Amino acid sequence: MKTYLKWLTSWKLLVLTSLWLAPLVPQPTAPVKLTGGLARGSVSPDGLHLQYLGIPYATVKHRFQAAEPNPTWEGVFDARNEHIRCKQRFSGSRILGEEDCLTLNVYTPMQTSDSLLPVMVFVHGGGFRDGSGSPFAYGPKFLVKHGIILVTFNYRVEVLGFLCLGIKEAPGNVGMKDQVEALKWVRNNIRAFGGDPDNVTIFGESAGASSVSYHLLSPMSKGLFNKAIMQSGSALAHWSVQFEPLTIASRLTKQMGYSTDDPTEIYNLFANTTAEALLSHRVPRKKGDAIISENVFVPCIETKIHNVERFLPDSPYNLITEGKYNKVPVIIGFNDHEGYYFIGRENETTLANVNFYDALPRDLMFPTDEEKLKTAKMFDELYMGGEKLTKEKDSLRKLSRFQGDASIIYPVVATIDLFLRTMNKPVFAYKFQYDGFLNYAKLAFGFRDSPGATHADELFYLFSSLTLPATLELKFIDKFTEMWTNFAKYGNPTPSSSVLPQWEAAELPEPKLMVIDKELSMAPVWEDNTHALQLWNTTYAKFRKTRTEKDFLLGVDKT
Repeated sequence: MKTYLKWLTSWKLLVLTSLWLAPLVPQPTAPVKLTGGLARGSVSPDGLHLQYLGIPYATVKHRFQAAEPNPTWEGVFDARNEHIRCKQRFSGSRILGEEDCLTLNVYTPMQTSDSLLPVMVFVHGGGFRDGSGSPFAYGPKFLVKHGIILVTFNYRVEVLGFLCLGIKEAPGNVGMKDQVEALKWVRNNIRAFGGDPDNVTIFGESAGASSVSYHLLSPMSKGLFNKAIMQSGSALAHWSVQFEPLTIASRLTKQMGYSTDDPTEIYNLFANTTAEALLSHRVPRKKGDAIISENVFVPCIETKIHNVERFLPDSPYNLITEGKYNKVPVIIGFNDHEGYYFIGRENETTLANVNFYDALPRDLMFPTDEEKLKTAKMFDELYMGGEKLTKEKDSLRKLSRFQGDASIIYPVVATIDLFLRTMNKPVFAYKFQYDGFLNYAKLAFGFRDSPGATHADELFYLFSSLTLPATLELKFIDKFTEMWTNFAKYGNPTPSSSVLPQWEAAELPEPKLMVIDKELSMAPVWEDNTHALQLWNTTYAKFRKTRTEKDFLLGVDKT
C-alpha cells in the first residue's frame, strides 16, 4: 500500500506539472465548422497530429437528469486546451471538477486523406466513480499514427451520474446517457474532422469496457457505432450493475445524518446538497467484502417513467440471452493477473477482514444462508486451498486470483460464451499478459516481481503520456496498436494484409483467444484452471440474480 501511495503521489505531481507546463502557445489550426459553431484546435507539441480539446458535446442543466444536447457558442471556440473534469473525489477527501463537465477531445493525423478515416471513441474507466478523457491520461500518439481519428470524453460519475430512484427527477443512468450524447455528437460532427460516421468503433477499459457492453445492450445506442472493444470489463460483472439502487441511496442518506427510503425525499435531500458535500459521503462497504464492492453508484435497470427514455430496460443477462442487443463485431478480453490491482488497493485492516462469504459477487442470490456458506467454502478451498490468508506474497497472489476471476475474468468469459450463442458477428477474444517496462499498474500495487499483467496495465501500451517514457517499448506498442486500429479499419485485427500471426475469431464449442505477449499465439479461452471455470459456471447457473423492471421495488429492497 505504501508503494502505491508513493507512486500515486508522484504520478499526480507529474500530471499537475504537465498541466502547468502544457504548451503555452500551441500552433492553431484552421477553424472547423461544427453543429455548435466554429472551433479552432492546435498542432500537438510533437507536431505529429492535430488536437481539438475540451469541445462541449452536451450541457448539464439539471442534476440527476439527462443532459441537453447540441450546445452552441458565439465566435470561434478555443479548443487548444482541456481542463474540465466531472465532479469527483480526486484524492483523499478532495473534491474537484464541475457538474457541467461534458466535453470531448478529437485527435486527427497531420496528413489529410482523400477518404474518410475510421473513428475510435474511447470510454474511460474508473469504476463509474472517477476518471476523465484527459489527454494526460489517454494521449493519442500511439493510435493516431495508424491513420485513425481518436475521440475521448468526460461523463458524469458516482452519485451525480448514477443515482437511480425510479422517479422522473432521478430516473437513473444519466452517466450512460451522457455517453450516448457523446456518440451522437460524433455521428453529427466527425465528418468535419475527416472522420467516417459510418465506421465508428467504441472501446473502453474496466468500467469503460462495461460501458461499451451496455451500449451493445441499450436501444438508445442503436446505430451509433459499428464495432466494439471491451478491455477487462462487461455488463455481466457484478460491480457494474446495481440491482438495489434505492437501498443504496437510502444508505447514503444515513451517512449524511438523515434516514429515509422515500425516493422523493431522497431526491430533495441530494438535489439541495452541494456536490462537494454529497461526494464527501460514501456508502461503506460490508466488513469482509472486497474493495470493488465500494462501486455502488453504477448502471441500473430503469423502471418505466412517462416521457423518460430508458437506457437499460432489463438485466444485462436477460438482454444478452434473449438476443435483444445491438450485434456488431467485437474484441473482448482480460489481463492474466487482474486481481493484483484489487488486492493492491486494500490496506492492512481491510485485507485482514476479507473473507469468501462476504466477498462473493453481489449478483448472486442465495435462498438460504447455509447455501451461501457452502458456496463460500468451495471457493475458499479452490483458491486458497483451505489456508488462512496471510501477508505473504504467495497468499496474496491466491486471493488476487479469486478477485480477478470474480470481478473481471469470469464475467468476460461468460460474455464471450453468450455472444457466441446469440449473434453471428465475429468475436475476437484475447488475454493480455505482456510484462514490460510500462506495466505501471502492477508496479504501483506492489507486484512488480510477479509475472504477467494486472488490471489496466495494457492502457500504457495503447495511450501515450507526457509524463511516462515509452521508448523501450515502441516495438510492442506498434504491434498492439496495429491490431486495435486494424479492427477499427477492417473489422479484423489481423486482416490478410497484416504480417502479424492470424487472430482467429472465437467459435463454439471450444473458443480460442489471442495471447498478447512478446510473441502472439492462440490458446483456449480458459486454460489456467478448468476447475475454477466449472465452479463459476455451476454457481451462476444456480444463483444468478436477474431482476427485471417488473421486480424493481420503489422502496427499500427486501431481499
